[in-house]
Amino acid sequence: MDSIQLNIKQVFDFLSEESILNQSARASACNLALHDGSREGNDFLGWVNLPSSITEEDFREIEDAATVLRTHCDAVVVVGIGGSYLGARAVIDALSDSFDWLYEKEKRKNPVILYAGNNIGEDYLHELMDWLDNREFGIINISKSGTTTEPAIAFRLLKDMLESKVGKDEARQRIVAITDASKGALRSLATTEGYKTFVIPDNVGGRYSVLTPVGLLPIAVAGINIRKLVAGAAEIEKATEPSTSFDYNLPAIYAVIRNELYKQGKKIEILVNYHPKLHFLAEWWKQLYGESEGKENVGIFPAAVDFTTDLHSMGQWIQEGERTIFETVISVKEPNKKVQIPHDKRDLDGLNFLEGKRVDEVNKMAELGTRIAHVDGGVPNLLIELPELNEKYIGQLIYFFEKACGISGYLLGINPFNQPGVEAYKKNMFALLEKPGYEEATRAIKARL
Repeated sequence: MDSIQLNIKQVFDFLSEESILNQSARASACNLALHDGSREGNDFLGWVNLPSSITEEDFREIEDAATVLRTHCDAVVVVGIGGSYLGARAVIDALSDSFDWLYEKEKRKNPVILYAGNNIGEDYLHELMDWLDNREFGIINISKSGTTTEPAIAFRLLKDMLESKVGKDEARQRIVAITDASKGALRSLATTEGYKTFVIPDNVGGRYSVLTPVGLLPIAVAGINIRKLVAGAAEIEKATEPSTSFDYNLPAIYAVIRNELYKQGKKIEILVNYHPKLHFLAEWWKQLYGESEGKENVGIFPAAVDFTTDLHSMGQWIQEGERTIFETVISVKEPNKKVQIPHDKRDLDGLNFLEGKRVDEVNKMAELGTRIAHVDGGVPNLLIELPELNEKYIGQLIYFFEKACGISGYLLGINPFNQPGVEAYKKNMFALLEKPGYEEATRAIKARL
């Protein structure tokens, strides 16, 4: 197996093969629309051919900027929210040593990657700044406008701290701005201060931006091979061209199945992983699908669980709760590390029947047993298998989900590339904070309180 695989056998108790094949023409038309730009949202399709369009010059510029940060910094703070950090964190967590950040500088291979601007937690920011106080750090600030509240507050604080610590001249060498090509507050600041900059393409929305500098620079700083990551994505890009038959277009098949299940009342999709390193991959996936499909009062609700951990908290609900759910399970065929269960003379825990077995074998049997139990309990299951956790297969998985999301949104009959609903809370927040220009909204809200 040299590619990710999609196993759909455990949906046939709930869907007929005929019902899936009946949607093949529609799905292929939706896939074509992503390439020819013939439907809504065609101004945000830059991600479709992005993997194959990244040049050697692009790679070198990102790698050179990463080298500067890696050379000068013990830690690098990625400032961003939503798609501006989730994709990078998904890849970094999946492909890094889980405990590398705990090692002393001399033992670490790479800078510690930290995140800010993804919340407005005062305690979090205070504790982050305390931790950075005695360390050499840099900042990657990611914002199209530079005025999004959460990252703007975090960057103002961290920029002030860094300049006070090392001086403005040194600080500008340790700050990289990823922003609009020509406009916005962050672009103006970066030009004035002389920061190294990268461009967020106008035709790539934030949740699809992991294979732009938005994701690739932090990933490179973490010591991960971005060329292999992009090459993996390019393989799925090629395998899902408009000429690809539906039978071989895995993202199209996945998109059709989830929409057919939705028609049957399966309104919640749970993304399941059995590998702790994939937690933030699921967080990235939740934003990708939630923001793309949840509009016009339709859309599958994306949820996620970490198994087997969450079997001890959510397992009962999934097994016997309301039958409005289906699961997509991500399985890693071969872990990168090996741990065997030892013999114990007293066997008080009763585990000697497992001696000599690898921990992953136990995990795989838990995975298989759970999938069988859930299908028996009325929960359809799709299985996505990765041969192992490496750059190539994570790149494939990222593009698989992106392509499937575009097709699925079009099958649902909505524009999967806008997000009009996310502005509602911002308007209220600004009004409550009495931001200039929001006086009328402030009066209206206060009248309701």
